Amino acid sequence: MMRGAPMNEEERIALFIDFENLVIGARDRGGTLDMSVVMDALSERGRVIIRRAYADWNLFAEHRQGIVSQRIEMIEIPQRTGMVRKNAADIKLAVDALELAFEREFITSFVIASGDSDFTPLVLKLRELNKRVIGVGVEGSTSQLLPGACDEFLFYERLLGPGNAKSAPTRSRASRREEEEGDDGEASSDLSEVSRLVTATLSGLQRSMDGSVLSSMIKRALLRKDPTFSEGDYGFRAWGELMRHLHSSGVIELRTGNAEGDPVVDFPASGGSEEQAFDLLREVVAELQGRGGPPPLSGLKNELRKRKPGFSEKDYGYRGFLQFAKAATAKGVVDMQWKDDDEDYFLTTTGAAQASSH
Repeated sequence: MMRGAPMNEEERIALFIDFENLVIGARDRGGTLDMSVVMDALSERGRVIIRRAYADWNLFAEHRQGIVSQRIEMIEIPQRTGMVRKNAADIKLAVDALELAFEREFITSFVIASGDSDFTPLVLKLRELNKRVIGVGVEGSTSQLLPGACDEFLFYERLLGPGNAKSAPTRSRASRREEEEGDDGEASSDLSEVSRLVTATLSGLQRSMDGSVLSSMIKRALLRKDPTFSEGDYGFRAWGELMRHLHSSGVIELRTGNAEGDPVVDFPASGGSEEQAFDLLREVVAELQGRGGPPPLSGLKNELRKRKPGFSEKDYGYRGFLQFAKAATAKGVVDMQWKDDDEDYFLTTTGAAQASSH
């Protein structure tokens, strides 16, 4: 919800908790479940108007007071045997959620608090009904299938704040890291990783839409790509703080937009750090050209890294090194020609580029 938005525009949330899944997941990781942490996170996203937790409460009597203090309705699922009891809770929760989706059209968001992959079909059905779905789960006990099905997924440990998660990076984040490293094993720190995520998303939005790109659009796009994304994983307290950091670092440029607190985002008009990258490319091409003729595109990226360790075109919003080289060609930094015999591009410094370097 935008700051200052009317009451009727805020999210209206229905919360459904598979309590056994959450509390056992937290217990297995050496912690305890504090529902106030979850409720605080949801209250920041809208009005939580329906709150239900499903369990055999005879088994979790010590949690009753905490549940009641958060004004959560306890739905009793009598204990039977093993999977029969577990399936009874899952079925009751799913039926209640779908019934509410059809009967209460004013509900805009559903929160499924569980890491159980059995709820994936429910999540997909709710999204078919044009409902936003937020998942909540405990890292390590959450199925890999469930987070990707949601619009946003919150891991309980991360809600506790930096330093409280008792695990290595999650699989989804590890896979993001592998994607950022690419086939050539490109190293990626946390800050360079999030920088590349933002610049790649900004570049993609600029290609696919007309008009200005707002900060909130980038955040929503990142959550669509990876519902587990959180700026808190990179040491930032809020999305705006991350964007201001990237602005001060010359990665992006922020301008005041029509909506308060939601600035327009663009790449720096002056080129910023991108200009320095183009200068580096020109210098390397000129040096290699002087030693043995125009250098081929293949292997050129490694030459740049010899002079600037950790160089990556992704830091400037380019999907690959070829796109970066073509952008440099378009701006007159270098010239690039394809040779059929060698099946590669060869680069030279242009007259304009040489003149501008003196």
